[in-house]
Amino acid sequence: MSERKPSDQRSSDDLGELFARVARKQRRATLAALEPYGVSPHQSRALRQIIALGPIRPSKLAECLHISMRSATEVVDALVGCGMLVREPDSSDRRAILVSATPLGVERSEQISKVRAEQGEAFLTRLTKADRAELRRILQILDEQ
Repeated sequence: MSERKPSDQRSSDDLGELFARVARKQRRATLAALEPYGVSPHQSRALRQIIALGPIRPSKLAECLHISMRSATEVVDALVGCGMLVREPDSSDRRAILVSATPLGVERSEQISKVRAEQGEAFLTRLTKADRAELRRILQILDEQ
């Protein structure tokens, strides 16, 4: 195994910092794009998951999103509060509840998905088709770690 040279270490650190800066820019752009819909990226992700899975227990939602139960409860509370989710008793266990999307939640999720796609496209507009394919390939490798 070869030792890394100081310049290699610096290059790696610079690349990590560059990646973090780009991710922060993308996150700020996403926050701005979602602002008119009154939801955070966390909330929109949870809403998409609930729509995809159907009625779900908040504990299962937390597991699917890899977040704490407390965070899942906060997200669900916010989405219930703005009319995008409803809580219902779980017919298989009266002590448990299920959350599901309302028609407003489904409509809003579709709008958000469209806005996010448009925002993502605008963010990547300077990349060629080949650059995008290479970026996708690299990000998929990193996502597998």
